Amino acid sequence: MEKFANKVVWITGASSGIGRELAVQLAQLGSKLILSARNIEELEKLKSSLKNTDEHMVLKLNLADNKHFDELAKKVIDKYQRIDYLFNSGGISQRAEASKTSIDVDRRIMEVNYFGNIALTKAVLPYMQKQKSGHIVVTSSIAGKFGFYLRSAYSASKHALHGYYDSVLLEEAKNNIAVTIVCPGKINTPISKSALTEDGTAHGEMDHNQATGMSVEECVKQILNATLKKKKEVLIGGKEILAAKIKRFSPALFWKIIKNQSPT
Repeated sequence: MEKFANKVVWITGASSGIGRELAVQLAQLGSKLILSARNIEELEKLKSSLKNTDEHMVLKLNLADNKHFDELAKKVIDKYQRIDYLFNSGGISQRAEASKTSIDVDRRIMEVNYFGNIALTKAVLPYMQKQKSGHIVVTSSIAGKFGFYLRSAYSASKHALHGYYDSVLLEEAKNNIAVTIVCPGKINTPISKSALTEDGTAHGEMDHNQATGMSVEECVKQILNATLKKKKEVLIGGKEILAAKIKRFSPALFWKIIKNQSPT
């Protein structure tokens, strides 16, 4: 883990959940962090609690509004002169049936989880190409491997990330830029509380699946380990991640099992 020491690491979704825990653990490992999310107050509180607080930077970022991402990337370069890691951890979930969900909600989820995600990567890539190094770590989901109840748009946005970043991985190998796609299963984070319902309002509840899931601390340890090993893809969670393997090798069995799983 000493390889993260003094590395410049940009984290989106840093105000809560996996993004926040990434910041906590990477600060302990000696990284210089750019903390991004919409909630500046939470980011400032987080920054002040981290080791070597003066070496970190808070940068407000709204994934739904990507017009200024080039300017934000330049601010990072002006301060640190390089970007070693980009952890694309920001995003929003969903708790609504497809037939009842407004198309505007579908578009909002795709805008945040897909277009906002890749827009920041596009802003960062020229600097990584110039320095001939870099690593992009993308938080997908087990729902990026198969669809699930109440997750139609969310699952679609995560599937899209896989196609996009598989291509980036191949194209940027010549520039020594690595890509790791992380697929968390049931992780104990508050993601279900902010998940969008059919009319775009927040779900507002902590799902049983999240409350009883793997600790976010253990999840992030596994993410960082996979990053160091430059794994192209990693599934993290409990027995639920076996579903992705079952679907691949025994689709008929997968559909029998998955239809009986609780959506929350």
